[in-house]
Amino acid sequence: MNDTEKKLQLRRYKAFATSLFVLMAVIFIVTTVLQKNNPAHWIGYIRAFSEAAMVGALADWFAVTALFHYPLGLKIPHTNLIENSKERIGDNLGNFVVSNFLSPENIRPYIQKLKVSAMAGKWLSSERNQDVLVNEITALAFDIVNKLDDSEVVNFIANKAREMSDELKINKIVGTGLEYILTNNDHQKMITSLSAQIKDYVLDNQQIVQQRVKRESYFLIPKFVDSSIAAKITDGLAGFFEEVEIDPQHSLRFEITEKLQVFADEIQHSESWNEDFKKIKNDFLHDEKLQQYAGDIWLSIKNVLKKELETENSALKKYVRKNMSELADNLQSDENLQHKIDHWIRVTAYKYILKNTHQAANLISSTVGNWEGRELSEKLELEVGKDLQFIRVNGTLVGGLVGLLIYTVSNFFL
Repeated sequence: MNDTEKKLQLRRYKAFATSLFVLMAVIFIVTTVLQKNNPAHWIGYIRAFSEAAMVGALADWFAVTALFHYPLGLKIPHTNLIENSKERIGDNLGNFVVSNFLSPENIRPYIQKLKVSAMAGKWLSSERNQDVLVNEITALAFDIVNKLDDSEVVNFIANKAREMSDELKINKIVGTGLEYILTNNDHQKMITSLSAQIKDYVLDNQQIVQQRVKRESYFLIPKFVDSSIAAKITDGLAGFFEEVEIDPQHSLRFEITEKLQVFADEIQHSESWNEDFKKIKNDFLHDEKLQQYAGDIWLSIKNVLKKELETENSALKKYVRKNMSELADNLQSDENLQHKIDHWIRVTAYKYILKNTHQAANLISSTVGNWEGRELSEKLELEVGKDLQFIRVNGTLVGGLVGLLIYTVSNFFL
């Protein structure tokens, strides 16, 4: 029922109570006139009833009216109580709500019944709800991406990269990486591959060896001798690297491993290597380059995000839906997960409500206190005014009956 309907209803009941008072007044006047010319006893009884009924009606009218208004506009003390006491009413109402509705013993039974996880899982299992949630999330994310200031994001990425690069010890990374390769013996595969390639290269380029031997030999040495020497050199080199390729325990492998270990340690602890890597890092990661890299990175991320968020069945949206479905299933079937979530929600809600009960009291008190006195009075009168009109009606009838009783007793016993 809206305020207009409540006002019409209140007006009708006021008219009814007032009409009853007017009726009693008319009856009183008529019986008073009749009693002067007619000695009938029954007239006295009716007159006594109507007289007392008028008194009761007036008394209750004054009491009811004094709650919301000044009776007849007269500023009589202790009238228009609602408007004049709105601050106290607000404080008392706030304290009443907190004491009777937000106390620990009243809250606990309702908090213990909370089962949010199962309800959330059931809601989330619906494809329609998933679509709504995905659309809302993607719309929000798309709006955020569009509203981000590109220059601020680029500066943020560049600053973070600069902080990381300042702490980055490239010599330590390279040295540690080389030690990792040596520890896992991965360098042996490289030695095997290089040995095979060197062997093939020597065999495929015997003419180059022959030409080099002939160029360096004395002119008195016959050509067939040079060719024989060149052949032996190429065969010897090819055979040596074939041995390295085939034999995992070849001495050259151990020598290379030792050299690499020394090199890894030198890279990590040598100041010269540290300075060399710093120079390389500064050449590649100076401020201008970092800004350029950061701009390229953000532009790429932004374009990918916008495309994924705009496309109906993009990989990102499919991923979100897949995780939603898994979460919905877990929320409905995993009792351990349900217990953890529900317990956390109950404890958090219980603590939060108890911690902020005074805020509820302050809210009610300040809300009522900030209302205009006339507004508060009218609001309350619309809500309870109809029932208060029945007090006037009852006062009229009860007053009349009491008056009739008094008149009867006085006539029979006094």
